[in-house]
Amino acid sequence: MTTRIGESTPPMSERRVVGNVLRGSIGNLVEWYDWYAYAAFTTYFAKSFFPTKDTTAAFLGTAAVFAVGFLMRPLGGWMLGRFADRFGRRSALVLSVTLMATGSLMIAVTPTYATIGIAAPILLLVARLVQGLSVGGEYSTSATYLSEVATPGKRGFYSSFQYVTLYGGQLLALGLQLLLQAVLTEQQLTSWGWRIAFVVGALAAVVVMVLRRGMDESASFEETKASGTGKDAGDKGTLRALIKYPKEIALVVGLTLGGTVSFYTFATYSQKFMENTAGIPRRTVTLILFCAILVAAILQPFAGKLSDRIGRRPLLMFFGIAGTLLTVPIMTLMGGTKQPVLAFLLMLAGLVIVTGYTSINAIVKAELFPTKIRAIGVGLPYALTVAIFGGTAELIAQALKGAGHESVFFYYVAGCVLVSLIVYGTMRETSKTSELDKKKRPEPELVSGREG
Repeated sequence: MTTRIGESTPPMSERRVVGNVLRGSIGNLVEWYDWYAYAAFTTYFAKSFFPTKDTTAAFLGTAAVFAVGFLMRPLGGWMLGRFADRFGRRSALVLSVTLMATGSLMIAVTPTYATIGIAAPILLLVARLVQGLSVGGEYSTSATYLSEVATPGKRGFYSSFQYVTLYGGQLLALGLQLLLQAVLTEQQLTSWGWRIAFVVGALAAVVVMVLRRGMDESASFEETKASGTGKDAGDKGTLRALIKYPKEIALVVGLTLGGTVSFYTFATYSQKFMENTAGIPRRTVTLILFCAILVAAILQPFAGKLSDRIGRRPLLMFFGIAGTLLTVPIMTLMGGTKQPVLAFLLMLAGLVIVTGYTSINAIVKAELFPTKIRAIGVGLPYALTVAIFGGTAELIAQALKGAGHESVFFYYVAGCVLVSLIVYGTMRETSKTSELDKKKRPEPELVSGREG
């Protein structure tokens, strides 16, 4: 059915909304499984690509590749965001998961440094760049899609599933790691067992690519597509259109800064931190991280639903205040304990605090921008901030540890959260002024086809 100018697309039934959210979310889960498999299995393949007797130096090498992968995320946010704004959310989501499958397969089959020398870390880098391109586009498009197909009044709840599946992807990576640790020896995992994780990711991404082809396109995009016949039609997804929203761009950067640094500190770096600083056995660390992230994943929709009732700002303020005051004590205690239960409780405390950001960050950003630039507006400034701050969090932590000043990193994380807290305290409540509630209205030049 074609939507004509001035007409509204009939709302989806709740059943179709749930179906689209599930299909969109399962793809997001596989994307993030592939992304986090790299972080989860770093401890096994680090020396295969960066041969050295110093464990911290090997971790630093793989952390650098992890960080460089983030540099592609802004490009992915721009390219796939523009693609999604011009050609549809569904097509962009299919493309992003195809790229992820390619990157994962490359990592799975790349020979070690001992076999092909310097070409090994170069190929690892190329694969990670492809994955970075994919994830940069995935975030912007999935955040936009989930917010647009969600039922009004339940947008916080439905969009929270982006981080449910993000955490779910990490859980799958950690779960597979636990399974492989149970059936393979340490030597087998280090030699070849880690490759299994990337083969599984590549195959799952291919399956999701097929499933995503059956999703409905969002009504918001269809309405904008139907009305885009005038002078603004060529502005869909362009930087020229995006720069007309400088305040919104600055808000996305400020919203993201503290959240991304805090998230990557607790959700990814903490695995190496507990192993390399606290001295907790590797398998115990994997189990601790798995349990903490499982609880965090369960919390996301509850926090998202709460935001639908009380607004987005209260949750962001909770994260900002708690993150600023408690990050240093949590990290200090975590680095000094060898007790698994205490380490679990400390990590869980960090993830509960971050939930104030993760559960609603997608919907808050989507509510800032109009449909024609929503994907690129959500994705590009977000990806730039994540690349600069989130992607370098582990690299900074490892470098400070190597220099003998590891505790400085704790204050760095708290300082980033403080900057975001200032933004949260001054921003408007986006749920009350959401661009998602503003329908596209026909303008005279769009109807007549004339400018002026």
